[in-house]
This record gives sequence, C-alpha cells and structure tokens, in this order.
Amino acid sequence: VGMLATSLPVTLAACQSEPPTADAPPTTGGGTDAPAIDDTPREDGFAAIGTVAQLDEAGFISDKTFQGEQVLVVRDPANADSLIAVNSLCTHQGCSVDWEGGGDFTCACHGSAFAPDGSVKAGPATDPLGKFTAQIDGDLVLVKVS
Repeated sequence: VGMLATSLPVTLAACQSEPPTADAPPTTGGGTDAPAIDDTPREDGFAAIGTVAQLDEAGFISDKTFQGEQVLVVRDPANADSLIAVNSLCTHQGCSVDWEGGGDFTCACHGSAFAPDGSVKAGPATDPLGKFTAQIDGDLVLVKVS
C-alpha cells in the first residue's frame, strides 16, 4: 500500500498535459483557449464581459457573476451592429433566462418569454427583464451595469 501511495503523484503528473508557457494564453472553463480579459470597470463605468469573437461564435455572452449581476449579451436581431444586454434573471421567480437564436429570451422553469428589448411576450412573468448598456470597443464586448 505504501509503495502504491508513493507512486500515485508520479502517475498523476505523467497524465497531465504540459504546463502553459509564457506565450500561451490561459485557458477558461470548458477547455477552450481564450485570452484573459480584464473586467475591471473603466472610468466610464463599462467593463469587458468577453470578446466579439466569443459573442459571434456562441451567439451570446452570459456571466452570472458579472459586476454582481447576471448579465446576458446578444446582438440586436434588428441591427447586428448594436448589442442588447439584459439581467438574465426571470422576473417571475428568478430562474435564468436563455437566448433563443430566433430572437427571444426564454425561461425554462415556467415558460415565460421576453422580446429582445426585455419586454414580456408570454407569462407567467409580468415585469420586463432589467436592461444594461452594452457596446463594442475594438475586439471587446463592454457592459455597464450601474
């Protein structure tokens, strides 16, 4: 048993991938390589939530802990140069809403649907989603939550 216990660290080390080099970007959850993003709020109150490439690849950017808020950012279906950022908590009972590529935010818990502007399309929710200001600056997607 002692011999087995002493060989375990060597075995685990052999199974791990090589450590990142100084030139390699850090990895993020999900196993995708992505550069680290400084999400410190700027003087104007905007902070980076992700990159334009991430937004375009997934169709949305979602962060449940961004600046103390649950934020979901999508391109405006009516104008692809504009962004829409909403509080992703359903106003019915606080479940998370998801972006449906067709242009609605939906709540899987109770079926509420919200238009891209956050207004209620179908209940049981009666109040619209909270909105944030979002913009693109270079290759970053920025959101202002306050």
